[in-house]
Amino acid sequence: MSADERNGTGGAPPIPGWPEESAQRVEKASALRGLGVKVYPNRYDRTHRLGEIVTAYDGKSIEDLERLAADVRVAGRVLTKRGHGKASFATLSDGESRLQVYVRLDGVGEKGYRIFDLIDLGDFVGVAGRVMRTRKGELSVEAREITFLGKALLPPPEKWHGLADVEIRYRQRYLDLMANPDVRRTFRARSAMVSAIRRFLDDRDYIEVETPMMQPVAGGAMARPFVTHHNALDVDLYLRIAPELYLKRLVAGGLERVYEINRNFRNEGISSMHNPEFTMLEFYTAWFDCGDVMDTTELLVAAAAAAAGEGPFPYQGREVSFELPFPRLAMKDAVGQRLEAESVPGFSRAVLDEPERLTAWLQSPEFGALAARLDLDAEPYLALSHGKRVARLFEELVEGSLWAPTFVTDYPVEVSPLAKARPDDPSLTERFELYIAGMEVANGFSELNDPLEQRQRFLDQLRERERGDLEAHQMDEDYVRALGHGLPPTGGCGVGIDRLAMILTDSPSIRDVILFPQMRPETGRGRASEAETGPDTGDLAE
Repeated sequence: MSADERNGTGGAPPIPGWPEESAQRVEKASALRGLGVKVYPNRYDRTHRLGEIVTAYDGKSIEDLERLAADVRVAGRVLTKRGHGKASFATLSDGESRLQVYVRLDGVGEKGYRIFDLIDLGDFVGVAGRVMRTRKGELSVEAREITFLGKALLPPPEKWHGLADVEIRYRQRYLDLMANPDVRRTFRARSAMVSAIRRFLDDRDYIEVETPMMQPVAGGAMARPFVTHHNALDVDLYLRIAPELYLKRLVAGGLERVYEINRNFRNEGISSMHNPEFTMLEFYTAWFDCGDVMDTTELLVAAAAAAAGEGPFPYQGREVSFELPFPRLAMKDAVGQRLEAESVPGFSRAVLDEPERLTAWLQSPEFGALAARLDLDAEPYLALSHGKRVARLFEELVEGSLWAPTFVTDYPVEVSPLAKARPDDPSLTERFELYIAGMEVANGFSELNDPLEQRQRFLDQLRERERGDLEAHQMDEDYVRALGHGLPPTGGCGVGIDRLAMILTDSPSIRDVILFPQMRPETGRGRASEAETGPDTGDLAE
């Protein structure tokens, strides 16, 4: 039996847990069927989107519209409904625009007016009629024919014109999109941004590729993976934490310019900047080094911003300008500038270049006083290598203050297992990260292409795992074998699509720019706090 043949429910909600109003809506659906109306028809021929009507006729007067007598067929969801006696009004929405409909008994006939009477807020209808303007001056379509297109058995949210409950907005994104025009604009801006990125790379002869989402080795980043099991092969696999190692295999195979806009999965904390499933662009270019990649990245990011709107962009009460070129700052210089600005006794920029002096300073009362003043945990520093100490100082003291787009360069080799070392200083790598509004948005480097050094780096990472670092990189012997066949000088970069979208749409949380963010099971009711879900962990691909 089809849905159009079912009867009413006799006053009980059709599904347990649904509100009592649903039973009334089911009864109205039954009444519509009694009139011979298909409650869920297959299609409707419309001539215009609602916005097209507004654009074409909004400047026309009552007399102009009477003279034009423009006949149209429109469709949408009923947002409002009002009226008495033989004339009524409704407001339709097609998700982008709204338009009033004027319904008269004389215009649609008794059956049409009865159909209109059985319409609830949230239902879909089609209207054929003439474009006109009411006496109060509102652009409308005067209905000649009403076609019922779909019954909403659940009522719209109470705050139909501005759903504010964050739990409902994230969990039931369809209601959020119905009720909040700004949310629809956010995701349209995100889509425009991604399209611009594709055009940018396609125009420069990059080819878009697809790499495995289930991988035998969780590689390409320093992060904890999700584990799954393949029954037919009887092997455990990892949901990818990054596509990097596969993309570089393709460059080794002769595809000189490749990119992928990919979904990645990291089994780490949830926060305003981290979702377990997220989107990232990665692109790789043969014959490029870190400097070439920075030049390309700033042009790409600026192009993405231009597609999303006109800058400067407001973000959380401040402005972000994507004016080129973006400044470039070495990590040690960034840390040194911050500490010198704090006037910390016993510190000078040279301390960061000498492991023994940095150790002594980190054990000094001066650093203890600084840590207490800035609420830093001083103890973990002493267990870290020199490069990791510098990187931790940068993360805790500097990165949150980098508001304008800024490239931070010269990362320590200990935190960059896939990047090529600087020829003049093997303790540092030819690597950069792009920070905007205090967030890491992109990460790139000159790719390490020496198979023997890469294997030794992997072995060093395995020792880190043995000491308890679950985010340390695993060994990937096939990737080393690919390097053994030769990888040309190559530069690569990963760009966090979600974080860039946050900035371009003034969205305070990554959940605001992901259509279906990860949530606790609904049985728990109530949104998990960041304290419950874990700390801010998990950066972009290393």
